[in-house]
Amino acid sequence: MPNQKISGKLFKQMVTNGAVHLKNNHKEIDHLNVFPVPDGDTGTNMQMTMMAGIKEIINSESASIVDVSKILSRGLLMGARGNSGVILSQFFRGVYSEIAKIDEAYATVEQFIQALVGGYQMAYRAVMDPVEGTILTVVRESAERVLRDKSKYDSVEKVMAAYLKQANQTLKETPNLLPVLKEAGVVDSGGAGFIKIVEGMIMALEGQMLSEEVQQENHGEYHGAHNLGDVEITFGYCTEFIIKLHDEKNFNPSDLRDPLNAMGDSLVFVQDEDILKVHIHTDEPGVAITLGQKYGDLQTLKADNMRIQNATILGKEAPSAPKKTNEKKRFSILAVASGEGIKKAYKDLGIDIIIDGGQTMNPSTESFVKAIEASNAEHVIILPNNKNIILSAEQTIDLLPDRSISVIKTKNIGQGYSTMIAFDPTVSLEDNLEAMTEVSDNMTYGEITFAVRDTEIKGVKINNGDFMAIAKGQIIAAEKTKYEAAQRLLENLIDASREIITIFYGKDHDEDELDQIVGYAKKCHPDIEVETIEGNQDIYTYIFAVE
Repeated sequence: MPNQKISGKLFKQMVTNGAVHLKNNHKEIDHLNVFPVPDGDTGTNMQMTMMAGIKEIINSESASIVDVSKILSRGLLMGARGNSGVILSQFFRGVYSEIAKIDEAYATVEQFIQALVGGYQMAYRAVMDPVEGTILTVVRESAERVLRDKSKYDSVEKVMAAYLKQANQTLKETPNLLPVLKEAGVVDSGGAGFIKIVEGMIMALEGQMLSEEVQQENHGEYHGAHNLGDVEITFGYCTEFIIKLHDEKNFNPSDLRDPLNAMGDSLVFVQDEDILKVHIHTDEPGVAITLGQKYGDLQTLKADNMRIQNATILGKEAPSAPKKTNEKKRFSILAVASGEGIKKAYKDLGIDIIIDGGQTMNPSTESFVKAIEASNAEHVIILPNNKNIILSAEQTIDLLPDRSISVIKTKNIGQGYSTMIAFDPTVSLEDNLEAMTEVSDNMTYGEITFAVRDTEIKGVKINNGDFMAIAKGQIIAAEKTKYEAAQRLLENLIDASREIITIFYGKDHDEDELDQIVGYAKKCHPDIEVETIEGNQDIYTYIFAVE
């Protein structure tokens, strides 16, 4: 029987099925990335974002679509990875913003259509310079289509069928809207990933619930957990409790939520009439539970020591809680980096917070939030060092309104390195931001990596296995050897005004080849100073920063 309304249970089934369908097909989405570098991660970012949201709603017992969409929205926001993940989280945040206006526990067909409209509107607001031909166009035109024809639909199934039809039509048109897609011969990867979610939601409406397609391996009691490695646990106890409120009508959620929020992280706070469920990671589980008891009777509770759990999995001694210091620094610099050599070079410059990540591994918004919350500084300056991480970093400004957070939009490890040299802890925040931004804007940078498929971008023909010269995010040449690619790149980056070039060399570099590259840099500009740093990074054999 067709559904004429969406309950919280049905909505949960739909989005869960959509997330699983995306996860089962995310490699296909990764392959659609325009740049043929081995970091196709749009599908990976989107599925990790979705699964973070699903992880939150899976434990919700609420039958209200308002509650489910709220928990989903928060989970997606905190788990958002990369630009695609951030945009996706903002879409579902917009869906929730409309559903939150509903008085019932379900949404009607018309209300659901309006929620889809709210989704695209919020997604557009999240991006400073929206680009048509991307996932943004797909969600907008699909929502506009069902809104325009809303009188034709008397069931959720019909709405979703029309929505998907328009989404597919728009996706096919993305290469005509965005020239770089047309040159590469692909459709927008973010839009394609979003369609996988919609397809999974429709399958749920048809009663076809999917399971995750994963390779089953025998890892004993802790299945898969040995792959976690060392994890820094800021708050040690996973604490959950349910209370039955004494006075539901006069209960103000912020009276309990605010003090809980100040004593831990990963807070999930769900009220369903007179039942309140709380989940929080904290070092003071007893205090958290006692706070809850002020407002009602305990129904269930648990507090698991996550440090012991993690140590047991890894076969190590459980670490103690991190020592807290009351000495507040004036500045903390947070940078995203990968490669042990690069991390060491950054620390030598005075960067005290490093989040592991970059190409293929975009850190989540939650990673930034936790790092900032753990810092004890008056001002935090973030260097994302990758264009696909900037949005995640910028979201911390809204999520932590009481903290002074600034993001300098560095898009490359070398750019971040040069920018940091301009930092002076003795001057004001404004002077530092001005000086660092000036260096970031005026320097140039590039990378050498290899192609993983044949394509053509902006007139550059690329064959699988070629080495590509990438200058400030643009592929300018594809050659058969790394040295030839480096020559083309250095010719582009170096001119008479440049004084210093820093070369980070990766794990797959060759010493003789590196010497040749240094020699060619000198040939391009005899007076330029060349610094080489053992970065030990993956993917990019050489990273250049030119000032």
